[in-house]
Amino acid sequence: MPVHLQGPWNELFGRLGLLLIPHYNNPVIFFAFMLVTVGGTAVLTTLTILGRWGWLWRDWLTTVDHKKIGIMYVLIGLVMLFRGFFDALMIRSQQALAVGPNSPGVLGALHGYLPPFHLDQVWTAHGMIMILLAVTPILIGMMNLIVPLQIGARDMAYPYLNALGLWLTAVSAALVMIALFVGDFSHAGWVGLAPLTELAYSPGVGVDYWIWSIQIGSIGTTLGSINIIATIIKMRAPGMKWFRLPIFTWTSMATSIIGLTSFPVLGVALSLLTFDRYLGTHFFTAGLGGDLMMYTNLFWIWGHPEVYFVVLPAFGFLSEIIPTFSRKPLFGYTTMVLASFSIAGVSWLVWLHHFFTMGASPKVLAFYSITTMLVGIPTGVKVFNWVFTMYRGRIRMEVPMLWAVTSVFLLIIGGMTGMMLSIPAINYIVHNSVFVVAHFHNMFMVITYAAFGAIVFWWPKVFGFKLDERLGRMFFWLFSTGTALVFLPMYTLGLMGMTRRLDYISHPSWWPLLLIELCGIGFYLVSVFVFLGMIYVSYRDRASNAVTADDAWGTSRSLEWLTHTPVPFYNFAVTPIVHALDEVVWRREQGTLDRQPERYTDIHMPNNTGMPIIISGFTLICGFSMVWRIYWLALVSFIAIIALVLIRSFTKNPGYVITAEAIGELERTSRPHRQTEEIENPVSMGTGGGSMPNHGAPAARHPDY
Repeated sequence: MPVHLQGPWNELFGRLGLLLIPHYNNPVIFFAFMLVTVGGTAVLTTLTILGRWGWLWRDWLTTVDHKKIGIMYVLIGLVMLFRGFFDALMIRSQQALAVGPNSPGVLGALHGYLPPFHLDQVWTAHGMIMILLAVTPILIGMMNLIVPLQIGARDMAYPYLNALGLWLTAVSAALVMIALFVGDFSHAGWVGLAPLTELAYSPGVGVDYWIWSIQIGSIGTTLGSINIIATIIKMRAPGMKWFRLPIFTWTSMATSIIGLTSFPVLGVALSLLTFDRYLGTHFFTAGLGGDLMMYTNLFWIWGHPEVYFVVLPAFGFLSEIIPTFSRKPLFGYTTMVLASFSIAGVSWLVWLHHFFTMGASPKVLAFYSITTMLVGIPTGVKVFNWVFTMYRGRIRMEVPMLWAVTSVFLLIIGGMTGMMLSIPAINYIVHNSVFVVAHFHNMFMVITYAAFGAIVFWWPKVFGFKLDERLGRMFFWLFSTGTALVFLPMYTLGLMGMTRRLDYISHPSWWPLLLIELCGIGFYLVSVFVFLGMIYVSYRDRASNAVTADDAWGTSRSLEWLTHTPVPFYNFAVTPIVHALDEVVWRREQGTLDRQPERYTDIHMPNNTGMPIIISGFTLICGFSMVWRIYWLALVSFIAIIALVLIRSFTKNPGYVITAEAIGELERTSRPHRQTEEIENPVSMGTGGGSMPNHGAPAARHPDY
């Protein structure tokens, strides 16, 4: 039986009656509501005026193309990144204003402008959004974009499942955005501090929004992990042996294994919490047999592998960017692979360092302290390999390389502070201080820098033109200045004893450092506008920034740079045959980089389908209904989801075929320069048409060129 609820509830509308009780009215929320309303109306109006609804449905909303799905993942991540950034802006400005007993308060706050009720929700939303709805979608999107191209595949192993994972992620983001205006959000921190998340301490709907948003998004992430693993195992091009996989593909494999095995643990933890809140069980209460530390253990069994779930793809980005702009092969390829899987393995043995202070025995503390330190070994191997890759290289400090080198520098700082926190004695001293906050933001900055570098690096491959170099450098320097001004004072404040999640600062001596942090946020804010300006200017000048060669940077190494720029919807005209780890370098040396195959064969492609977005639409209704406990609507939408899944399972989708003649025509249109070369100097490319047969091809990596 459902538990007894505080406040209004009826069978037809559930708890929506709570909305009629004016409990909190803040102009900040009204401003955000108006911003979203005006922005959304502008987008919808533009689509209607331009008559682009059909195009949007056919080409994007129903697509199963891994590249478009990857772009939409990144877009969701960037939108939520900006939402999370504005949460950070409110946090930093509140703490800079609410210092000292005489600091004034406005908008209903005793100090500053955010009452504790609102600020606690901002803390929760900021942490959850940045980790699960900003960084994670961006990285999954990049894996979607790049992995199939790097292994010579036409698409992901399960295109339909891929689209479903995307739209479930979108539902997760939508629920968080709805919570901004309809009801409220959790005030129990992004980790869901037990027993604060129990119904007795959080009787509103905020924690329910948090639960259902994460639960639905986790299903999408798990589906994405299954797809990446299956794609890498089963869809590799001929000749793409395991140790010819690019490092980014290896890190995607390792991170997907983490995702597949860790997200179900989070699902179990949240399901048990759901039972507590909806059915009155006591899994995580302090009485009746419950154990709140069990929740903490389950959460961090997922939580710390999640750190490496997002870090490993970033390491993959660095391993692709640094060799390209150093004009050298990656140093220590095999050790990089081993280091990636070592990090993935050790990630399961360190979760308890998040709560050393719970009072475990010295042996337990020593075990988790040592395993945490062990992470530094494979991570150090990676850092040394990147440095040796750059050593004596002909380095070009273009924008992707600026992001990559700074990311390595931040990794060294984050690694050293991580080693400090792995020692229980130090951890006891700085526990719950902003030193810890600065450390994990430091590590997420490693990911952010690598991700921005990757976006600039692969942008030409996806869109066919480069991003504006001048604005790209301006964006980098503004963002980096913001990083230094925010996090160096935060480390210092942590060592001075400032604890986290404060709505009011009682220690006036911290004020100067808080003001410096606010200045850093100002630089971040300006960098956001420069980033948007860079996108606009690059698109406006796309003709002059267009890339005519397949290899946008001239020194790229892996297989994705072999096909067109931008990549056609069929990826490769013929399935490439791989001869070396750095296939593009090998073909460049053999003089076969620009040669066309002698003939083409038919290509089979999957059909688009609207089923994933329709299923996700019902999932959104189901999640919203469960948040507000409109049980009949939740049941109806859940039955609709099951019915649609069954219908899809029994529906034959034969796909469609692009004939060899059509492929040939498309290739001649898009690569006229290659056609000329083939006519003047015809060379057999093998019956598969994918590459030049060469029995003397190197079996492993090729030396520098």
